[in-house]
Amino acid sequence: MDLNALWQKTVETLAEEGIIRSDKVRRAFLKHPRYLFVEERYRAYAHVDEPLPIPAGQTVSAPHMVAIMLELTELESGMKVLEIGTGSGWNAALIAEIVKTDVYSIERIPELVEFARRNLKQAGVKNVQVFPGDGSMGFPPRAPYDRIIVTAGAPKIPEPLVEQLNPCGKLVIPVGGCHPWQDLYIVEKTVKGEVKKRRWGKVAFVPLIGEYGWRE
Repeated sequence: MDLNALWQKTVETLAEEGIIRSDKVRRAFLKHPRYLFVEERYRAYAHVDEPLPIPAGQTVSAPHMVAIMLELTELESGMKVLEIGTGSGWNAALIAEIVKTDVYSIERIPELVEFARRNLKQAGVKNVQVFPGDGSMGFPPRAPYDRIIVTAGAPKIPEPLVEQLNPCGKLVIPVGGCHPWQDLYIVEKTVKGEVKKRRWGKVAFVPLIGEYGWRE
């Protein structure tokens, strides 16, 4: 089975459907295929446009959902980015390929911290730093950020994440009921520090657990 050929077809389909809209997202998808970030037993299914299991009972998002969030985030080279919810490390690798600078990613599950670090190393990604911790609190040591991407559904927009945005920064986050549906919000901070929110549509993510998320 030619995993790379299958993956290229998936990327082409997402581009034809208008889900992947920019060359930078397309290049990132081709550089870091999803099959490099799942367990061996799931690699044959990595090109299928649906979530896949990863350790600790979690999932890696469907390719179309990852592409949508990356396009909405409007990443540019040189931006400082914080990701909440490292999971397999795949999304962080895509972000890092676009921004070219260090990406900071927070993961609350120790098993996934190690899983993501191992995947990133094997994929040759050197500009992602994965830290264990409560992602709902953000990551103050490297704040402020130009972009923050959250890959888990929060009950409301965590105040620390908004506070850690740069002026003209943007936060993309699912908000709402912990299962199965949330609303995907794009939160922007103006140059004067005002906060503007707009809703993109319905999404389904695992719950964001933490001080400003859902409690275990």
